[in-house]
Amino acid sequence: MNLQAKADKIGLYCHVPFCASTCDFCAFYQEKPRRQDIQRYFDCIEQELLKSGITRDIDTIFWGGGTPGLLAAKDLERLGKAVQAVCRGPVEEWTVEMAPSVVKLDKLKVLKDLGVTRISMGVQSFNPKLLESLGRLHAPNQIFQALERIQQVGFDAVNLDLIFSIPGQTWELLEEDLKQATTLGVDHLSTYCLTFEEDTALYVKLSEGKITRDEDQEIDLYKRTWAYLEEAGYAQYEVSNFARPGKECLHNINTWKMHEWLGVGPSASSQIDGFRFTNASDLSAWQEGVEQGKPAYQERVPLDDTILATDTLIFGLRMNQGVCLNRLKERYPKMNWACFNAFWEDLEAEGLLTRQSGLITLTQEGRLLADWIGTQLLDLNT
Repeated sequence: MNLQAKADKIGLYCHVPFCASTCDFCAFYQEKPRRQDIQRYFDCIEQELLKSGITRDIDTIFWGGGTPGLLAAKDLERLGKAVQAVCRGPVEEWTVEMAPSVVKLDKLKVLKDLGVTRISMGVQSFNPKLLESLGRLHAPNQIFQALERIQQVGFDAVNLDLIFSIPGQTWELLEEDLKQATTLGVDHLSTYCLTFEEDTALYVKLSEGKITRDEDQEIDLYKRTWAYLEEAGYAQYEVSNFARPGKECLHNINTWKMHEWLGVGPSASSQIDGFRFTNASDLSAWQEGVEQGKPAYQERVPLDDTILATDTLIFGLRMNQGVCLNRLKERYPKMNWACFNAFWEDLEAEGLLTRQSGLITLTQEGRLLADWIGTQLLDLNT
């Protein structure tokens, strides 16, 4: 699909903030699932979608959280109908996040009937002790039961999320998780290095010295994981994401390439019509804003070529295909591209980046430093 054709379509992200418990590593906005709050949430989501004024086709949908799969089947159907009401044509990909403990057949059948194509399940680990250390509620047997139900109903793609570099996790334990995941017949795997976000239980434990972080081990686990999954037939297409042919997550790719999307629900972010904005990370504030017709944003930033070009580079270089500078220069002509020239030369000299016919791609060593490279790119254009 060419850029102009893609520009005519948008993605839709829907944040479902309800979660039964907060995992020790999680920093996403969430609320306990109280029935009165859920009812008001749906009333406001329906209003927010209708008031959004969407006039373009939606080609990808993503429900994240929280735990969208925590909702009852009838609630999932109501949310799905609200989304369908603003879709002008067929949706190419529709993803819903679920936790193993809440995967039930009646929910899956509703999702399938709505047109959901992809289930993304947060597994994190198959090891009960590691799951406990992360504050996860599910047990390994629930993972297998959930996956069996998902495959029984039949979706176009299934993704499992894994976390590595968990305190106490050796390569042998991670290898067991990877072995379990790759033998289950799923199409896509996301493997995330454990991060210690502020205001999380894990961050408190780290700051108190109850757990430690070993960055050398993190690098080793990155490399071993990438090699293992390549051998198992999963191609890496982004630092943390691997897929069998044709099973990449289109919604995420569109976001990384800085195409436009609308976010609805508390804490949901949007990038559309020249602005990037984030809804209030507060259920009541968001609801009041929707009900009064005055959206409550925690930030709203006008976009220009400098912001978009830099972000396209940062996220594009995380992808194995890299970025084509010639195309980006056409897309963002007002960007001061010369400010990066010396940086590209330095990265290339250090073996972190390759350049060929305008295409720049990070090497494996470069992808290991993708976060640092992104920080440097931000600093160079300010």
